[in-house]
Amino acid sequence: MSKNLIVGVDVGGTFTDVFILDETSSSVSVAKVPTTPKDQSVGFLNGIQSEIDELSNVATIIHGTTVATNALLERKGAKTGVITSKGFKDVLEMRRRDRPNTWGLWGEFKPIVPRDLRLEVRERVLADGTVRELVNIDEIKETARKLIEDGCEALSIIFINSYANDENEKIAKDAIQDIWPNEHITVSSEILPEIREFERASTATLNAVLQPVLSHYLGALEEKLTNRGFLGQVLIVQSNGGVMSVDNAKVLPIKTALSGPAAGVIAASYIGMNAGYPNIVSCDMGGTSFDVSLISDGHSKLSAQTSIDFGMVVRSPMVEIITIGAGGGSIARLDAGGLLQVGPESAGSDPGPVCYGLGTKTPTVTDANVVLGRINPASPIGGRLERLDVNAARDAINFHIAKPLGIDVMDAAEAILRVANAKMASAIRLVSVERGHDPSIFAAMPFGGGGSLHAGALIREVGLSCALVPRFPGITSALGCVIADMRHDQVQTINKTLDDLDIILLDEEIVRRRTEGHAVLDNAGGIFDSRADQIELDMLYVGQTHTISVVLPVSIENGTSNVTKKVIKKAFDESYKLQFGRLLEGLGIKIMNVRVAVIGERPRFDLSVLAPSKNAKVENAIKEKRQVYINKNWVEVTIYNRLDLPVAAAIDGPAILEQPDTTIFLEHDATGVVDKFGNFRIVIKP
Repeated sequence: MSKNLIVGVDVGGTFTDVFILDETSSSVSVAKVPTTPKDQSVGFLNGIQSEIDELSNVATIIHGTTVATNALLERKGAKTGVITSKGFKDVLEMRRRDRPNTWGLWGEFKPIVPRDLRLEVRERVLADGTVRELVNIDEIKETARKLIEDGCEALSIIFINSYANDENEKIAKDAIQDIWPNEHITVSSEILPEIREFERASTATLNAVLQPVLSHYLGALEEKLTNRGFLGQVLIVQSNGGVMSVDNAKVLPIKTALSGPAAGVIAASYIGMNAGYPNIVSCDMGGTSFDVSLISDGHSKLSAQTSIDFGMVVRSPMVEIITIGAGGGSIARLDAGGLLQVGPESAGSDPGPVCYGLGTKTPTVTDANVVLGRINPASPIGGRLERLDVNAARDAINFHIAKPLGIDVMDAAEAILRVANAKMASAIRLVSVERGHDPSIFAAMPFGGGGSLHAGALIREVGLSCALVPRFPGITSALGCVIADMRHDQVQTINKTLDDLDIILLDEEIVRRRTEGHAVLDNAGGIFDSRADQIELDMLYVGQTHTISVVLPVSIENGTSNVTKKVIKKAFDESYKLQFGRLLEGLGIKIMNVRVAVIGERPRFDLSVLAPSKNAKVENAIKEKRQVYINKNWVEVTIYNRLDLPVAAAIDGPAILEQPDTTIFLEHDATGVVDKFGNFRIVIKP
């Protein structure tokens, strides 16, 4: 094989997906293997080596990982200490005085760092950046020693108002580095020099919690790759849809949370734009969750802040994704009122659905699809099992759902899918209809191992124009890893009205942040087709609480951005009117933060390499006929090998299209056609 192999690896909750691009021959290969939760690197290497004998042939590996997300959700991060300003040790616990259950005064929250490991020191910086009291070096060292004695592996330093002046945090870091036993020290002003103490404290602390975890994982992964002959570069997908070097990921692990789902959105956008569908709702249905994101005019939306779990707030740009517990492994059950529920609990990859025969007793969405005949029990995806146990799945549905409800087992299986479809449709409406978008101009892009089984139902329930199923739906996030750009985001609080703004200082801040960003790209050693800068301001009217993002139409040339107050005012007016329909004339305008993103645009590949063979014929793609239960009836359905269908092949439902990484199900009122890139476009007949 060529030495120009680019490999994307996405580790999900159930399967690890691999997409391999040979840049010399323009050929593609894919693999899907079970995820190994105890050590994700095992599944990672199994997936690559199932397709590649010699890792020395690989130039670049791009990795979407769930290590950080899982560590936070399972609270299995490193033991971490916090050193903060006197009087502020409880910021992490107080949060925004929100509640786990909005409509009730019950529930509990345990901060990821307990109170006895959150210590205070005397220091004070005012909101205008004035240093009222310098931190005492002896006190800071003594405080750090206490945390070391208590067994802390990582440290977070969070001083009040350090976004305005980071002098005390720098002094503290320099002093502690002399005695701290490792490099795992997070300083809030380096992670997030932005106003709002809770968000800064939460982001910095979660980063510290993850530093030893991700450093250990990535270090061990690099060692295993090297031992197997790999000599290339490893890049890590960020939650903003870009990639970064392993060294940066070890320092900023919080930026890798939700990296896998972000890669899927990037792929959906790229595939949709190439196929002529700039408006896409990406629908990633894996074994554990259903992830939804809206792409408008080819652009996915970045959220400035998200919550990994209740109270675990991360203030860092992330692709906006709604996640619900509706994956193939989501468990179906009857609640206390006797109503059928699906998820959020999941059987995951181990032990997996009942049909896996590995110990699960309660039925899942996959079990329902197997019992209904939509999934071929003789060809399970992922290569883990030779055959699925249909009888065990049927018995589980009968015992837990059908008998208690007094209905037939097949009707119970269909009911499980209807409930799952309703939950998924609600998630799609949340990112589209409820945000003012007309769903009829959007196409669904179902991917993941299970999304294509539910495409028709989602089109019908939400009113989407069609569904565009990628060539390799189960490997879409891994494909997204391969095409993701390198990206470095920075933010700095300004907190000035437009009238009081020092435009020269703003220009200097933009140029400085942009220069630092390009240095990060240079140090990463990547190959870029081009580079781009994005400059945004968080702005609002004086008296408001929430900001809007305002893109500045400026470019940096000859060491200046040429930004002016007139340009800022015009950009704010246009953004505010677009979002809210009117301006609030007479009110002052305020700039809270400046954001600078530097993007290294990595080489793209032509999606036509995914197109079916020119010699493909529909008749050769027919595999068999099979009985499938649809709408209370057994129907004989034609089964096709999806990858053998030629371009322009039209298939009317009911039909099933099978491939190694997923199954596509067409109901009676659905029809599909293969486009020039090998995508399968599904529409509902009028």
